[in-house]
Amino acid sequence: MSDPEVRQLRYFVAVAEELHFGRAAERLGMAQPPLSRAIRQLERQLNVRLLERTTRRVALTPAGEVLLRDARTALDAVAAAARRARHAGRPEPTLRLALKADYDGGLLPGILDAYGREAASVPVELVLCGRGEQVPALREGRADVALLPLPFEDRGLDVETLLTEPRLVALAATDPLAARSRLRLADLAGRVLPDGTPADREDARTPSRHLDLAQIFNLTELGRLVWFPPLSVTRRHPRPGIAYRHVDDLPPLTLAFAWPEDSRSPAVAALVRTALARVG
Repeated sequence: MSDPEVRQLRYFVAVAEELHFGRAAERLGMAQPPLSRAIRQLERQLNVRLLERTTRRVALTPAGEVLLRDARTALDAVAAAARRARHAGRPEPTLRLALKADYDGGLLPGILDAYGREAASVPVELVLCGRGEQVPALREGRADVALLPLPFEDRGLDVETLLTEPRLVALAATDPLAARSRLRLADLAGRVLPDGTPADREDARTPSRHLDLAQIFNLTELGRLVWFPPLSVTRRHPRPGIAYRHVDDLPPLTLAFAWPEDSRSPAVAALVRTALARVG
């Protein structure tokens, strides 16, 4: 019994996601008969039925559901390996650093300057991400190392904590709460964060991946929302229409570097070592 090929897994995933051979064939850019033959061949190869077919519907069997889950993981791993190989094969190597704009604790310019003097350094390519996009960039082979806030899913990643700094609340200067120097989360009841969640929740995280920083500032000035920027962001972005206030029970922001645990890149090691030396 031979193992499935990547091509067979792609065919199966398309059918399993569409649950329609015609739509799957169109998605794959091929005719339906050879796709049907390929799926039957895969079932014979594995000696298991993957799909229940009737004249009206296509449904996954329990074995098909398992293969769909694992095939997606396998195809993602193949795609990531291809991206890493293409990147490693460039004539001029670079280090791809994934991060969210302005979420570097104000440390990145100094870190990059010091890193450039390291013997193992290579040019750094910034991969700008929205909230929660740094880890997928690592797993998909689009970045070599990421700078991101805790917590995150660190399975398969090495992590080094870099910095912990307070978060403040940003609210409209006209908001009645702006008259107070210190607040508590309960004081923010009735106000919402950029992702639409209540601002008085202790586990609330901002900003939304669907809004950029300029949009968040504008909506805050208009009193449409509040949000919790780290101290370094508030120092870089003083605005007359926004008041920054301390919130006594708001958890701080912790930034960390993360990279694949199987990485053997001297450039990644040098960047992390340089960053830790500067904040240590």
